Amino acid sequence: MPRPAVPSVSLMISTYNWKQALALVLRSVAGQSRLPDEVIIADDGSREDTGQLLRDIARGFPVPLRHVWQPDDGFRLARCRNRGIAAARSEYLIQLDGDMILHRHFVADHLRLARPGHFLQGTRIRTTETETARLLGGGEPNFGWSVDAYFRTENDRSTYHFGRRHHTLRLPWLARIKARSSGHPMGCNVSFWREDLLRVNGYDERMQGYGSEDLELDLRLRNAGLKRSQIKFAALALHLEHRSVAPPDPSDPDLPNNRLLDEARREGRVRSTQGLDNHLMDFTQAPPDLRVQEAVRA
Repeated sequence: MPRPAVPSVSLMISTYNWKQALALVLRSVAGQSRLPDEVIIADDGSREDTGQLLRDIARGFPVPLRHVWQPDDGFRLARCRNRGIAAARSEYLIQLDGDMILHRHFVADHLRLARPGHFLQGTRIRTTETETARLLGGGEPNFGWSVDAYFRTENDRSTYHFGRRHHTLRLPWLARIKARSSGHPMGCNVSFWREDLLRVNGYDERMQGYGSEDLELDLRLRNAGLKRSQIKFAALALHLEHRSVAPPDPSDPDLPNNRLLDEARREGRVRSTQGLDNHLMDFTQAPPDLRVQEAVRA
């Protein structure tokens, strides 16, 4: 069956106990030139204050806002995202983290570049500590050449420098050209056809703790015959700076998640054995739209 020319789209935002950042992300979502058909908050066990924030925001939110929460039992991002995917009701899914402030054409850019047989890998603009504080204090997001952010150089991938500012520009014509290249896996800004995620059974939930769940999913999607297309000069997003929970060397082959990644690579695996199908029956109906709940309370 051919896909629709303009697919419906779910925007899935993963979060954990940073409601101030999440509020900024949702404000940028509400201002999109092409609104998503629904927003799903995939919550890895945040405190009740995050739920209260979402109920407050829901009162004036322009599209269905759904909160998919799981108990806090350690870093379980793979499971958290699978639950969000299972809850989604659209043909296309855009995935981002709850510390990414979106350019107003972010959703439109993902949809403009979406095509069968591909998934899209976007990037992030990593704001400095000073700029992050300004944004959290209510400052307006600044996209473009003058943004206060860190950038890597081609010859030094471990240290951030002030340079390479051309990646902060939105140039849709150039984005189409760049989409022919493959990009680098990064789960904070990526989009898929939902049926492709169902085909590979989503994330591998054996992966717990920080790291590599996005690399492993990327590998299995490509093993399934899909192509990763890079997004540059479009779908811009500011990443709020924060303390990382990453281990000293995230690529250490002895880390449990990296062992699972290597196992999937060696086996040429396509489907995860513990994945998305664990949750599909939990969401035979869409999770409640918080806007409706708030209207009833009012």
